[in-house]
Amino acid sequence: MYTVKCLNPIADKGLDLFTEDFKVIDDLDAADAVLVRSASMHELEVPESLLAVARAGAGVNNIPLDEYAKKGIVAFNTPGANANGVKELVVAGLLLASRDIIGGYNWVKENASEENLAKLVEKQKKQYAGNELKGKSIGVIGLGAIGVLVANICNRLGMKVYGYDPYVSVRSAWSLSRMVKHIASIDELFETCDYITIHVPYMDSTKEMINKEAIDKMKDGVTILNFARGELVENQAVIEGLESGKVKHYVTDFPSAEIAGVDKVITIPHLGASTEESEENCAEMAVDQLMNYLENGNIVNSVNYPNCDLGEANCAARITVHHKNLPNMIGQLTAILAADGHNIANMLNKSKGEWAYSMFDMEKKAPTEETVKKMEQIDGVVRVRVL
Repeated sequence: MYTVKCLNPIADKGLDLFTEDFKVIDDLDAADAVLVRSASMHELEVPESLLAVARAGAGVNNIPLDEYAKKGIVAFNTPGANANGVKELVVAGLLLASRDIIGGYNWVKENASEENLAKLVEKQKKQYAGNELKGKSIGVIGLGAIGVLVANICNRLGMKVYGYDPYVSVRSAWSLSRMVKHIASIDELFETCDYITIHVPYMDSTKEMINKEAIDKMKDGVTILNFARGELVENQAVIEGLESGKVKHYVTDFPSAEIAGVDKVITIPHLGASTEESEENCAEMAVDQLMNYLENGNIVNSVNYPNCDLGEANCAARITVHHKNLPNMIGQLTAILAADGHNIANMLNKSKGEWAYSMFDMEKKAPTEETVKKMEQIDGVVRVRVL
């Protein structure tokens, strides 16, 4: 029986996937795994027995990844599960910025009691006239799960789409419309596009990537959209750009006191992934990944350990080892198994930066406690599991 603690409410559609071998509990100290959405785990004391954390969402800034890697705790996220919800809100943001829908709506609301409202509308509507998206250029920074969907839908809207991502994956490249122009220079994107939308993770290298220097390179009257993370954009630089007319609109899903009341800023209260479908998709993916890891030792969509998959564990025993990415680690592990009379039917080793993960399927018998103890004593090994 595996135990799971939910730090946030998790959609029932995901929790219902747990089999009778899993139990959701309230006591974190007794949990084998954690399901989390937005709750911060940085100051949380977790038990040494904790094996995994699954974030029902893409961002993992609320999880101490390095600390958990050192303890052999695998951290998962759910990339792409909420991508469609975010994509649709980006389209809404484009429309809100290009057509003054909010201004027109507010005017009608304020004049709802006017007897001649229909006639007034015909006189007033020109003040809220905007521009069509068709034929305009948009730059998509980041071509991951969300960025690809945004690029493709903008192409279908008739926009000229430019994509920038020096680290685009093969999977994303295959999913990207051939009509999207993939450019190598972000400066070219800044100089070319009427609209710029950001879809990159937040890290030290991307913090305030949209700053004064970047905005100065953009076309006059550019519209900037941020549905990724608030910290990717330097608010003061945007405010100055709006005041000077360099920036026409800033659409963001991350309101703050600094930016929320500024004229020509369209703030949305972090609704990107807040759809029933997105929450269910994230919960289902997170639960599926947890069960696969706990029962089979397979790692899919980890952010602090390499992905490593040997399929269903239907051998005599499967041994999994979390360890530092050091020379001769596999040689030491297999030597111990051989010396104790174990024959390896199948094995896999993957590394990710400082950390690595190894899986060994035993052909005839499970390892003894003594064998496991010898493996745990190798310098650089942080966790050994036997399934």
